[in-house]
Amino acid sequence: MAKQTKKQQTVAKLDAEKLYTFDDALAVLREHKAKFDETVEVAMNLGVDPRHADQMVRGMVSLPSGTGKDVRVAVFARGDNAEKATAAGADKVGAEDLMEDMQNGNLDYDRVIATPDMMGVVGRLGKVLGPKGLMPNPKLGTVTPNVEQAVKDAKGGQVEYRVEKQGIIHSGIGKLSFDDAALKANFKALTEAVVKSKPAGAKGKYVRKVSLTSSMGPGLKVDLSEVEGA
Repeated sequence: MAKQTKKQQTVAKLDAEKLYTFDDALAVLREHKAKFDETVEVAMNLGVDPRHADQMVRGMVSLPSGTGKDVRVAVFARGDNAEKATAAGADKVGAEDLMEDMQNGNLDYDRVIATPDMMGVVGRLGKVLGPKGLMPNPKLGTVTPNVEQAVKDAKGGQVEYRVEKQGIIHSGIGKLSFDDAALKANFKALTEAVVKSKPAGAKGKYVRKVSLTSSMGPGLKVDLSEVEGA
């Protein structure tokens, strides 16, 4: 059996069942930080079964402190809208040419946005974009005539949350280099958005467990009193 590192031994001593306030959990993660700027992540276990359409939880939320990540955005648009998307900072703007580029495997994007008139072109990419969660969707604001604002939102800290098959939402809320207030503001924005997205089909306790971790850090349970509406 491989010998544990000093850090692994220290982490192993943490009480896996202890409930932390957000501030205390963050302090523990800072004590165990790695040599690079780790992403701080939240996991929310929800009382839903996403196999049923009326229990799907999905949406967008703008993190007030940003994500600390360079978000790559592709936009399907023509004419004035294409110019506005470019001016707003989109990494790639196009129409059929962009579709062909993606069909050839060039999919290094975090968000794909389209104007409504471009969905005939984008629709041909369903099997390419769908599995990666990149298919533009009007419910998420990624199919919109206002591509300028959509690009600014994506670049400015807007993130998508989506419940996985096991009923869990995972989302980054910033970098460990952010100060405590910035990370707490992002945590509050995310958890409030998820609570407000409670589907009509959800029965019983909705938010069942919340944990906080970092890229290389331990997973710490956060007291549900820290989540408004939970």
